[in-house]
Amino acid sequence: MAIVDLVMPKMGESIMEATILKWHKAVGDVVEMDETILEIATDKVDSEVPSTAAGTITEILFEEDDVVPVGTVIVKIETDADVEVAASPTASTPTKESAAPAAETTAPVTKTEDVNIPSNRFYSPLVLNIAATENISMTELESLPGSGKDGRVTKKDILAYVAQRGKAPATVETSTPTTSTTPQTPQTSTTPTPVSTNHGDNVEIVAMDRMRKLIAKHMVNSVQTSPHVTSFTEADVTDIVNWRNKHKGPFKAKYGENITFTPIFIEAVVNSIKKFPLINVSVDGDNLIIKKDINIGMAAALPSGNLIVPVIKNADTRNLLGLSKEVNRLANAARNNKLKADETSGSTFTLTNVGTFGSLMGTPIINQPEVAILAVGTIKKRPMVLETEQGDVIAIRHMMYLSLSYDHRVVDGSLGASFLTEVGKQLEAFDTTREI
Repeated sequence: MAIVDLVMPKMGESIMEATILKWHKAVGDVVEMDETILEIATDKVDSEVPSTAAGTITEILFEEDDVVPVGTVIVKIETDADVEVAASPTASTPTKESAAPAAETTAPVTKTEDVNIPSNRFYSPLVLNIAATENISMTELESLPGSGKDGRVTKKDILAYVAQRGKAPATVETSTPTTSTTPQTPQTSTTPTPVSTNHGDNVEIVAMDRMRKLIAKHMVNSVQTSPHVTSFTEADVTDIVNWRNKHKGPFKAKYGENITFTPIFIEAVVNSIKKFPLINVSVDGDNLIIKKDINIGMAAALPSGNLIVPVIKNADTRNLLGLSKEVNRLANAARNNKLKADETSGSTFTLTNVGTFGSLMGTPIINQPEVAILAVGTIKKRPMVLETEQGDVIAIRHMMYLSLSYDHRVVDGSLGASFLTEVGKQLEAFDTTREI
């Protein structure tokens, strides 16, 4: 017999910890190789953690809502192997308490690290984040009944409290003044007093889920960080539409894959970035960080309605077939909530297809720390004037609007407009003789 240590996986360069959302297995359960054991969440994506061995679970070291550092042992699995399998070199086996050092505080909830208040009650960073967002004081937190182990307040508990508090009328606490011969210095509180808003009777109050809050925070941060400018152009994509219509059947039969417009758009973006590399940068103080890799993020809508951005790494090294396969793989993973955290990080430029839902154009918000984002609208047939050797003619063409939002701190109109125009030219110059 041997014991295999399953550790919290590394899910991206900047991700150092993850929250355990749900256990799918319990102590004593038999698991197969690659069978899902638990679900975890980071600030970028929810994902499943599979078993790294076949065997029986002998120990589970953490509970739901616990925040666990990357590389920490979370499960022990007994296998039939004759040689003991060593844990990951970066793994450690701390207790739940040592994994997240506690610190006593009576201050209002304003940060996300784990804390033990004077009553030694544990609060996870997830609960503390919600408390800080909703302006819930530590005194209020102490008074909440918890449904977790040892009376711990869970995410469900605090969200229920937030929803109930929104329905309750505002109350004013009063206290009996004390008599003192010493003059009292007025105290100024830096914690906003929660205010109950009367929304009327015919409403339903729904708390944002964790991902929606993160998206909201990311969008607000982007607008506060970058002065946004948006430029527009249009492209005649008739040749692309006709080429795709001709090849989508054979493509599906040959490769078992659908060919969509997205990989064609990405190919045009990659070729344009090669001509205008200062679009593929980020800002660090007064320095420009010019990215040599071209990693294209593609905004995708989840079944929940939330937004996520899977990333095609080294898109400039893939041909149209390779781009098509990767686009389809990531899109399917997003729809089925199977994306890994490292598949949503590291993008250097983002493409969003607002035309998917019928929009002609959009003014997208930059995906920080990038400096530009391209939106493509729906493809519409329109009468257009074409120049021919016999003179101008009016013809029905497949037209599409494109818009580029860019960070005006480092991308001026000349660069932004030139890059956008180049993308349009790349699309209009699509080689219709290319084979699949």
